[in-house]
Amino acid sequence: MAVNLDIQLKRSNKVYREGDTIAGVVAIDTPTDVKHEGVFMTIEGTVDLQISTQNVGAFDAFYNSVKPVQLMMCSLEIARAGRFPSGITEIPFEAPVTPLLNKVLYESYHGVFINVQYLLKAVIKRNFLNKDIHKTLEFVVENNPCLNMLSSKVDKFVINQNTLANVNDSSNIPKFHIVGSIDSVICSIMQPFTGEMKIEHSDIPIKSIDVQLVRVETCGCAEGFSKDATEIQNIQVAEGNVSTGISIPIYMIFPRLFSCSTTKTTNFKIEFEVNVSVIFVDDHLVTENFPITLFR
Repeated sequence: MAVNLDIQLKRSNKVYREGDTIAGVVAIDTPTDVKHEGVFMTIEGTVDLQISTQNVGAFDAFYNSVKPVQLMMCSLEIARAGRFPSGITEIPFEAPVTPLLNKVLYESYHGVFINVQYLLKAVIKRNFLNKDIHKTLEFVVENNPCLNMLSSKVDKFVINQNTLANVNDSSNIPKFHIVGSIDSVICSIMQPFTGEMKIEHSDIPIKSIDVQLVRVETCGCAEGFSKDATEIQNIQVAEGNVSTGISIPIYMIFPRLFSCSTTKTTNFKIEFEVNVSVIFVDDHLVTENFPITLFR
């Protein structure tokens, strides 16, 4: 006998901010009458921290001390023990979106080493002869919009054989000259990352120009810190040998859940960078890096 359990929120986009009320119904669909020992709802928010495998051996004590950080916890009994009639039964619930004492509700974020996640967990308790029935639904928490954050001035850049770092012998590098600008390195996450670049000269043809969004995740405590950079997305803005003197637009949308407002706390940091990469036909790669600050 299958009993289906579902959680349905009033907001179709499932996006909430601190101080909002999260509300919806728990829907139970059963073909016959079903006895139960109560229906319970848990609303929780946690930050899960993980150390990359390359650091585990070096920081055993540190690794063991990186524990999940609980941001929000609310438990509700939404139905007392009884029976559900056959068909669909909807049980309403609501609760405030508020942090635990001395905690902050950080934005929802799915990373490699850091995850900030908010979950609704419903359970129908049953007697010892039957298994409890569980259902989990993720909802999204965002910061309130920041009204006083100003964009920075246009950031101009030049890339040529003389500006490259970590090069022992520049005599083997072909001569080239690329100029460009980034409209702002302090960016609203709700607006695209924009700019432009121009190839003024290149001794050898160009194969591709890419714009890369990178997350820099730092986990740590008193014993030490682990810092890892991973790519979120890569957008090709030009393919093949680009004619000189032509402006190439840079335009990138920040992906939701894989990016968030720049976050810096005692235990972890979530920061972002943008790489503008030029790949030549001989597979030489040159990159200009822009640390950026994201806000909502």
